[in-house]
Parts: sequence; structure tokens; C-alpha cells
Amino acid sequence: MISTKMVVLSLAGLLLNSTTGSAQMTAEKHDNMSKSNTIVDVAIANGSFKTLVTALKAADLVGALQGAGPFTVFAPTDAAFAKLPAGTIDALLKDPKKLASILTYHVVSGKVMAADVIKGNGAKPATLNGAALDIQVKGGKVYVNGAQVVIADVAASNGVIHVIDAVVMPPAAK
Repeated sequence: MISTKMVVLSLAGLLLNSTTGSAQMTAEKHDNMSKSNTIVDVAIANGSFKTLVTALKAADLVGALQGAGPFTVFAPTDAAFAKLPAGTIDALLKDPKKLASILTYHVVSGKVMAADVIKGNGAKPATLNGAALDIQVKGGKVYVNGAQVVIADVAASNGVIHVIDAVVMPPAAK
């Protein structure tokens, strides 16, 4: 299913070895998953985004992210969600409005590829939530509100996914 080691395309355009556990996928699996699948389909097929998919369902956002798009999703893995304080996920699943606000804060309209992010170092793109993200390139690594992008440019039929190692919270949700 998911390899223990893979080559990761950093947003700086460098190929790096990644050993970040659950967010890993082989290049072959990456290519197979992206041919005609939506962002949600790719997340489900990967297996590292069970919490994200559960949250999307609870917030009634699956249909939106299966739409035409294009969308750019900064997708936290299950391990990223596990970093939240105990009880946070359960509380959010019971508050669909707040959950939707947090999840849409991870989505930017349009297909923003790694090269675009690098060019826009220091950019503050508006999310579907309405609040802006803070994107920085430091030491050849890209950070979105402090969360590191660990896998970039995972293609989907309606956009692109950049895997991040933490859940980012919109200003009002902190």
C-alpha cells in the first residue's frame, strides 16, 4: 500500500528522500491514483487521509471537492490530525460549521502547482474559508502557516494536493 521510503518532490523543485511515515506513496501509486480521480478519490485511495475524509463527510464538503474545481488542497495526513490536542477531532466532528471553516481553510481556488508556490514565496493566497494562508520557503522547504509540505503536486482530475504535516487553523478558529 504505502512504501516506507519514497522520493518526494519538494516545492523548491528538489528531489528529497522522505521518511515521514503515513504520508508516503510510491511514484507509481501517485501516477495511478491521479489519472481520473477527484481530490476526494485520491485521498480515499491513498489511505493516509482517513481522518480528513471523515471530516469532509461530517462537514458535508465531499460533494464540493468532487466538483469541477480546480482546487488546491493542503491536505493534513492522519498523523497531522493526531497532533491536535486530545478530544479536538471529536469536538469538531460534532460542530460541522466550525469543521467546515477549518477544512475550507486548507483549500485554495485554482490549481497551484509547486513551481507556482515557489514563485510566490511570501504569498498570502485567499482560501475558500475567506482567510489567507501564509506561505513561506525556508531552507528549500515550503511551509503553509508553519505546517511543512512533505509531498507536493499530487495530481487529481479536479486539482492538486500538497500534503502537509499539521492541521492549519484559520484565525477565528485558533
